Amino acid sequence: MTANRVLYLLGSAAPPVLDIGKVVEQAKADGWDVCLGLTPTAAGWLEERIPALEELTGRPVRSRYKLPGDPDVWPPADAAVLAPATFNTINQWALGITDKFVVGLVAEGVGKGIPLVTMPCVNAAYARHPQFSRSVASLREMGVTVLCGDGGFVPNEPGQSRPDDYPWHLALEAAQRSGGGATPPRSTATAARSRP
Repeated sequence: MTANRVLYLLGSAAPPVLDIGKVVEQAKADGWDVCLGLTPTAAGWLEERIPALEELTGRPVRSRYKLPGDPDVWPPADAAVLAPATFNTINQWALGITDKFVVGLVAEGVGKGIPLVTMPCVNAAYARHPQFSRSVASLREMGVTVLCGDGGFVPNEPGQSRPDDYPWHLALEAAQRSGGGATPPRSTATAARSRP
């Protein structure tokens, strides 16, 4: 049993996921026991870093469902953050399409009552697609905190990616406010802004 609260930090394949190690460090500094999950594509992007990320979290980094009968290698979550969440990930979650492990976790998390936070990482063209706004609205109706627009990620125009400006601190702050978080030893906002 862990003294810290457990955060499932889940990411899909958008450029900010390349900074996930710094986010794990910040979450740990804020009092979380972090379990890291990635979509298969994101895991491919980070393949060479997976051993270091497992050492940092002290747990396996997961990107696939376990086999039936295999034990769970993660403790139950007190909260989950899915960020960055791509257009595909947001839509799959809202529609209940759970072929990806991380989407399955958060879809089930809705039914389990786990505090859930997501922050998209999509360009403005994707954000203007009618399904995206329907998916965001659907997730919010399910009780998911969706950090998109004012107070969250603001989509950029296509070709104007700003991965260094991805507001990770907002996702961590929302997880703390969700009721799942441990009391941080210092200001999350101040510390997270100092680490892109």
